[in-house]
Amino acid sequence: MNELKNLTTGRVLLPGDEGFDEARRPWNLAVDQPVRAVVDAADADDVAATIGYARLNGLSVTAQPSGHGASGDTEGAILLRTGGLGGVEIDNGVARVGAGVKWGEVLAAASPLGLTGLAGSSPVVGVTGYTLGGGLSWFSRKYGFAADGVRAFDAVDAEGRRIRVTAERDPELFWALRGGGGDFAVVTAMEFELRPAPFLYGGRITWPIERAPEVLAAYREVTATAPDELTVWFDLLQIPGGPGFVMVDSTYLGRDPGALLRPFELIGGAIGDNRRLLPVAELGSICDEPTDPQPGTSRCELLTGLDDQVAGVLLGEPIDPMISLQIRHLGGALSRPADGGGAAGHLDEPYLVYAIGRPTEATAERLERLGKALVPFSSGRKPYTMLHGGEQAAAAFPRESLARLRDLKRSRDPHGVIRANFPVLG
Repeated sequence: MNELKNLTTGRVLLPGDEGFDEARRPWNLAVDQPVRAVVDAADADDVAATIGYARLNGLSVTAQPSGHGASGDTEGAILLRTGGLGGVEIDNGVARVGAGVKWGEVLAAASPLGLTGLAGSSPVVGVTGYTLGGGLSWFSRKYGFAADGVRAFDAVDAEGRRIRVTAERDPELFWALRGGGGDFAVVTAMEFELRPAPFLYGGRITWPIERAPEVLAAYREVTATAPDELTVWFDLLQIPGGPGFVMVDSTYLGRDPGALLRPFELIGGAIGDNRRLLPVAELGSICDEPTDPQPGTSRCELLTGLDDQVAGVLLGEPIDPMISLQIRHLGGALSRPADGGGAAGHLDEPYLVYAIGRPTEATAERLERLGKALVPFSSGRKPYTMLHGGEQAAAAFPRESLARLRDLKRSRDPHGVIRANFPVLG
């Protein structure tokens, strides 16, 4: 493995080297990543050299810009860190970003132009990994998956060749990279369309957790008729050893949502309401998620509805020892097949439930119990970016799409040189 150090300009760490254990850690500190080496790529040539080395030596490479979404399925692999491949350029409404760019950087550049990318809740999530997995955004009800707006990828294939992937040059790989995960090539840069956002209204209303039944009833009312410009999330939050809260987070692509959120305003006892017009650059302030790596365990389910029975399951027992139980409203553009869309496809399910807690046996049991209780009301499909350890990529795709992705993997990477967090052949 020492030969690899001579092939790259970026740092290469091997087991026993100072800093190796820190370098191999993913974002979720509860996940262990046993790897043969860590390569901090300085540029795309380092990526090509690493993949070429792995191919010649019968090894695999797993690429992680920031370590979000890690599964721990890295035994014997070379961990390729692409976080150093930076740069944000915006030209005529199209953003070009390096593989290491995070959403906060894109939003900061797009906001003064009255534009936005299709970002999620956290500004520290990497744009590339998020988009390769589809990318469920605050604005996906209006514009669909983030992956559907991609125009081009710069990447390195399983043979170590630098390639440019577009709909015209390689339509099958282009389709797969837009939502099929990182199993087919290592992306070094990406170009995607930004969307108009001259005004953005959003924020959070907070109540004591005792108000949860009223808030959920209002949530069901609001989301039943919400326009595509409005996205609303419901969240139960249990502070470990402290009080519980129920919260509603919302964004509206416009200056004023008018009466759209009125049912929440009629609920008494709110202890906080910071909704306001805000710059796109401050999108991450709505959920105010941790920006440093944390240990955790999670579960996601796509719901076929949110009727009284589902509400009874979600509110039927305390969320403890979980920390958060969130419901996201989907639908809108997500429910409609995109013109020329990618492997992410579309989602028929109108709601998503995402629960997370500290990685304890009690939390795991609570999550398992929740998942079983929701079986009659969930489709069984999972968004790729919300898969957790022990789940497989097969859960993220319809049968035909999965077969197409697997055929592409076998033809483009027959030796399994490139390994995604959740491999499509797993």
